[in-house]
Amino acid sequence: MTISIADAYRTRLPAGSEVLTRPDPAVWNSARPGPLSARQISAYDARGYHTAEDVLSADDIELCLREVEASTARLGDDQRVVRERSSGEVRSIFAVHRISAAIAQIFARDEIAGIARQILDDDVYIHQSRINLKPGFSGGPFYWHSDFETWHAEDGMPAPRALSVSLALTPNDASNGALMIIPGSHKRFVPCVGETPEGYHRESLVSYRPPFGTPDEADVTALADELGIDLITGPAGSALYFDSNCMHASSGNITPYPRSNLFVVFNAASNALGEPFAAAAPRPDHLAHRP
Repeated sequence: MTISIADAYRTRLPAGSEVLTRPDPAVWNSARPGPLSARQISAYDARGYHTAEDVLSADDIELCLREVEASTARLGDDQRVVRERSSGEVRSIFAVHRISAAIAQIFARDEIAGIARQILDDDVYIHQSRINLKPGFSGGPFYWHSDFETWHAEDGMPAPRALSVSLALTPNDASNGALMIIPGSHKRFVPCVGETPEGYHRESLVSYRPPFGTPDEADVTALADELGIDLITGPAGSALYFDSNCMHASSGNITPYPRSNLFVVFNAASNALGEPFAAAAPRPDHLAHRP
């Protein structure tokens, strides 16, 4: 007999639904020792994110930029490379920890993977890695979304027991498309409307406002009115650690100065992917690793 498990995060619905209170914690064991202090853990729990400077050294940054340049030249039109529709310039490169052993070693450091283990209270593995490039004058925006909504619907991630780390390879400032987060939004879940089309994942990576997996404007407005919007700026080498269910976005970059960030997503080992909750088939491995 097959036992069906109720889905606490129903999404891609035929009609709008109420914003839900998240049933799972953001910090899974506040007493677990690790790189962050008790005060920093408490702040992460409340806001959904933590920031730090000097996580990458100048040598680390130079190495990563060299690796990205080499990978871009080598991969060409590989499916792991996503380009801007308007300019053809590289928008994202996925699975960078598999392309570059040096980048994989950086991700494994205690101040990166160790913080994920501390917050998620579990062994972790890399669910996804990528570099997002916003070249000067042509870097496109990323619309409001919760990463977990996509990972749940299209990858089969059961619960938001995952977090992202964004490592700045260039300065992230108020003018070149720095990330915006609605603080505290990680404690809500915003269902999205519309059945996921087959093969939709490629379209969602290049669209300014993807037609599926995108929250209703009224829901984003209500969250922002209640909780505000934090603009996450920082110098090259700084890091942002944020919960998988944070509502976030970034504007385009029309300054002359690029905004390049290296991302890695850690998922708890106990939160392994299953069948997608709201898609006909899982996304490709370079978007959602299944160890």
